[in-house]
Amino acid sequence: MQDSIKACLDCHSMCLRMATTFCLEQGGRHVEPKHLRLMLNCAELCQTSANFMLSDSPLHGRVCLICAEACEACAKSCEQVGDMRECVEECQSCAKSCRAMT
Repeated sequence: MQDSIKACLDCHSMCLRMATTFCLEQGGRHVEPKHLRLMLNCAELCQTSANFMLSDSPLHGRVCLICAEACEACAKSCEQVGDMRECVEECQSCAKSCRAMT
């Protein structure tokens, strides 16, 4: 579980940082509302999943499943937008880790 918590916290940090700095500075496709919302939603779900696991909530598996779906969608969006390889890899890693928790 500790590995999944770390993956979620790392992904939360990456998505939030990339959305609020890199994407805003790049403009264009990087700031399209659908993409930016997805990145912020992913960051929030990662934080929430980490919190559920840290508190040993019996619902953590269900929250992790939703988190994995958000991470997969975010990775796909970041890949399509381009120049976001680090974020793609972080989201894919978190999705894999969260799926293992379900």
